[in-house]
Amino acid sequence: MEKDKHIKQKYEQLFRAYFTSLTYFAQKYVSDLDTAKEVVHNVFIKVWEKREVFDFDQSAKSYLYTSVYNRSLNYLRDHKKFVAQEAALHSDEGINNDHLEAAELESKIWQVIDSLPEKCKAIFIANRFEDRKYAEIAEEKGISVKTVETQMSKALKILRDHLKDYIHLWILFLLKSGF
Repeated sequence: MEKDKHIKQKYEQLFRAYFTSLTYFAQKYVSDLDTAKEVVHNVFIKVWEKREVFDFDQSAKSYLYTSVYNRSLNYLRDHKKFVAQEAALHSDEGINNDHLEAAELESKIWQVIDSLPEKCKAIFIANRFEDRKYAEIAEEKGISVKTVETQMSKALKILRDHLKDYIHLWILFLLKSGF
């Protein structure tokens, strides 16, 4: 009974801590706030279903962001037919191609992020997706700021090495987005 109460508290803390940021994260992919909320709710439902074996302390953030990302892509895949019909109605092929190129690039980026060593990935996600400062991350993890810097450098180097074949998509994305 006490264990169930503890799990419920951990789950509620996780939900409160990440629901909003995960919703904004999902919205970058699915573009609709209600759909983004649905995606995030589905991830939390899955966590609740696995609550007996889920490690709330270890890599919950990484798991949540990866799950939301994957569910967002699944949503896009499942609704591709609808999107294709809508695109045909509007006959704006350029936007559709831009979306596909951006989705391809983001998919590759997440594949590389998922392949990072666990400590490196957690630090990278905290800094880049949760907008946390190096000092905050160091304090939370009980490590030095220099270690956080080293792990971030490692993550960025791995990303550069693995994404060098996608530089053309980066350039197109930057040119089309006005940067």
